[in-house]
Amino acid sequence: MEPISSILNDYALQHTSADDPLLEKVRLYTEQNHAEPHMLSGTLQGHFLSMISRMIRPKKVLEIGTFTGYSALCLAKGLNYDGMLHTIEKRKEDATLARSFFDKSDFANRITIHVGNAMDILENLKEDWDLIFMDADKTGYQGYYDLLIPRVKPGTWFLIDNVFFHGEVLKEEIKGKNAKAIHAFNEHIAKDERVEKVMLTIRDGLTLMYKK
Repeated sequence: MEPISSILNDYALQHTSADDPLLEKVRLYTEQNHAEPHMLSGTLQGHFLSMISRMIRPKKVLEIGTFTGYSALCLAKGLNYDGMLHTIEKRKEDATLARSFFDKSDFANRITIHVGNAMDILENLKEDWDLIFMDADKTGYQGYYDLLIPRVKPGTWFLIDNVFFHGEVLKEEIKGKNAKAIHAFNEHIAKDERVEKVMLTIRDGLTLMYKK
């Protein structure tokens, strides 16, 4: 079950700017060579990430879930002139591939990859974040959020990916640990008065919020 129809998605893509050459290279390489290409943010969502970053002009960006580096490159487009992006990836092979793409970009010296367990890394990675993008293991979302939200300053922005989880959260009976975890996380956010939030029907669902 896909919550957003392919016809609607294709129409949106036809009216969205094309990827720049490096992003296209990352996307095509991932689609043709990676075992899980569906994990890539893709052109439509990628441009949305870039737009949000450009509006915020963050000095410090945190990404949880690097994959092959596409979304990090999108988020980096809006970095302040002295801004840095930190991204966390559990799988060493994906981190190495992403680093190879970062090194071809204008942001080579402004993106730091941390390889390992995200919770362990977050415990020690204490920065004054302006923008946080979460797109990692779905069962870990609430733990990451609960760790970060007390630390960040008012006005910190969050982007949370896959909040529809392929439409599984819309079913009368939600099955599977990932879908159940995402539904529980969505309910947790909906009740959290510390943040303003809006759930957007982009790709597999994207929640945008900021700390009050």
